[in-house]
Amino acid sequence: MAKAFKYGLKGITGFLEPTERELLRSLIDDVISMLEPAEREGQDPLAALIGLDMDVAEPTDRAVKRLLPNVVKDDGAASLEFRQLTERSLRETKIGALRAAALDLDKDEIVLTPEGAKHWSMALNDVRLVLAERLDIRDEEDAEHVHRMQDWSQAEDVESYLALVYNFTTWLQESLVQSMLQSMETRR
Repeated sequence: MAKAFKYGLKGITGFLEPTERELLRSLIDDVISMLEPAEREGQDPLAALIGLDMDVAEPTDRAVKRLLPNVVKDDGAASLEFRQLTERSLRETKIGALRAAALDLDKDEIVLTPEGAKHWSMALNDVRLVLAERLDIRDEEDAEHVHRMQDWSQAEDVESYLALVYNFTTWLQESLVQSMLQSMETRR
């Protein structure tokens, strides 16, 4: 059974069982595959290097759109321009954090540096955003409905299973953020 992240002498540590690590690795891999930019033939290597993507479009998958939202509400042209200038580097930053977190899943005990904790926080947040979209969480009432699902033996369908996974990742992220805050207070 997983143990919450905590701050101590070794830094921020947590413990995950092999099945929990495999679950997280699978979720992380899924989010990475959603975020990986499509390689196009004839793409300008310099533009790709600096993060420009003039052929980018607003994502059609609602979960990807939640990860990469429009920045200007009700102004598609401004959002597209911003997306062309930033989306590739944002995708790469998110993928980097997800991969860094996945590397820590090789051992039962997870020991995080401050940078590692930042990567984990980003990765868990992105996983939770995708799960929240798949569960159609739109407001507090929806979230409360999902949080009521706590018993793994009651998972009868995909939605109830996703709710349990969402609750697990939420708990893990909350313990991580609390540990990060405690480590910051201790360093003052």
